[in-house]
Amino acid sequence: MRHAHPVAEVRAAEARLAAGLPPGTLMDRAVAGIAAAVLRRLPAAYGSRVAVLAGRGDNGADALRAGARLALRGARVEALLVGGGEPVALAALRAAGGRTTDDVGVLARADVVLDGMVGIGGRGALREPAARWARAANDSGAFVVAVDVPSGVDADTGAVPGDAVRADLTVTPGTGKPGLLVLPGAALCGTVEHVDIGLAPELPPARLAGLDDADVGALLPVLPPESSKYSRGVLGVVAGGPAYTGAAVLCVGGALAQGVGMVRYVGPRHPAEVVRQRWPEVVVTEVEPGDAGAVLGAGRVQAWVVGPGAGTDAAARGALAAVLATDLPVLVDADGLTVLAADPGLVRGRGAPTLLTPHAGEFGRLTGVDAGDVAADRVGAARAAAADLGVTVLLKGGTTVVADPDGEVLVAAAGTPALATAGSGDVLAGAAGALLAAGLPALPAGAAAAHLHGLAGRLGPQPLRADLLADAWPAAVARVLGRD
Repeated sequence: MRHAHPVAEVRAAEARLAAGLPPGTLMDRAVAGIAAAVLRRLPAAYGSRVAVLAGRGDNGADALRAGARLALRGARVEALLVGGGEPVALAALRAAGGRTTDDVGVLARADVVLDGMVGIGGRGALREPAARWARAANDSGAFVVAVDVPSGVDADTGAVPGDAVRADLTVTPGTGKPGLLVLPGAALCGTVEHVDIGLAPELPPARLAGLDDADVGALLPVLPPESSKYSRGVLGVVAGGPAYTGAAVLCVGGALAQGVGMVRYVGPRHPAEVVRQRWPEVVVTEVEPGDAGAVLGAGRVQAWVVGPGAGTDAAARGALAAVLATDLPVLVDADGLTVLAADPGLVRGRGAPTLLTPHAGEFGRLTGVDAGDVAADRVGAARAAAADLGVTVLLKGGTTVVADPDGEVLVAAAGTPALATAGSGDVLAGAAGALLAAGLPALPAGAAAAHLHGLAGRLGPQPLRADLLADAWPAAVARVLGRD
């Protein structure tokens, strides 16, 4: 997993480590790693052109000192300075043969642009001339390397409130930062490389991590030689109605694609007929709307998915309340979230695992948080909602953020705009429910399903329809298991 720590924790850890080392040791370690990363991208150091963008902070000093190392290797290094640059690092650059300039044209002539204008403590939009230089770096055609985080990206949240550097490579010393994992900032980082400066022993356990394919493969349940449909998990699905019959079909399809042992579909006559026709392996129980007793009496299940297309009236509320009153894991999606927005007491303090899967609009209705505030700090918003309600919250998006009530967060970054189509969330709900039924806790179940959802969206035929996601799901699973 790609672990990340907030800036305050990084600063405190650096201070503790530096206190036991000779002055400048941490910077020397970081600079050596940054310079080495640049050298790996150059066909030859001698004669190459490197443009450095440097502010007065630590990142600017690191960039200037890395520039000095490159100049000693024969590179032609020129620096554009924001606020005059850090004096000691600037002297090192000049002593190595580098020079400063006011000519922004050096960016267009450079083989590599090394960005250290703003550090991890930077907040808000870039001011001039940094904003203009960021645009010029993006248009330069050079290979752009960011120190720690691209200038203009909030290191703690991934917010990009104005112009920002678009890096091909971000070299981050010590540990990852949240802004490298979460959109929109994550899209500007390029490849992320970590430099080991010995910080790990001073850092607290990471509470935020991004998933890659291998991580998700390790999370998926392993079937023992002696397995049954019950050991693989039985999922109850309460979804669909006269207006949204397809939600039932798609949700059930997502569960089956993820390999659940059995699905019990419980719903009104018309969606029940359609589910039976589309998925003959599903056990279907027809119930009258609002008959909560019949829902719970449909048969043995190990987890529930409730809400996709199920309506928001009193009958839908009754079915949701009945399921939430059980001691089984429950995933609530779509219409179920609208019901919860009016009555959050249905889940607040619930003892059994509970996973809510809102998109941004549903999240706003559920929490009352303004959409702009959510976008500015998706991790913080998801964490706060999870802690308030006592549930796991899966906040959908280009990067999907999944937060537990205790503050643990996993980020699934495999998303694609192709998933922005009606019904794709129903498939995700079914797949995440299947993992809950198989025994996974809510946090890894939601994060693994979100990652596979993104992969299936990429692997499926384009333009993508929601009903094709289930067909692409096995290829996504094969990829994370290394079997493709």
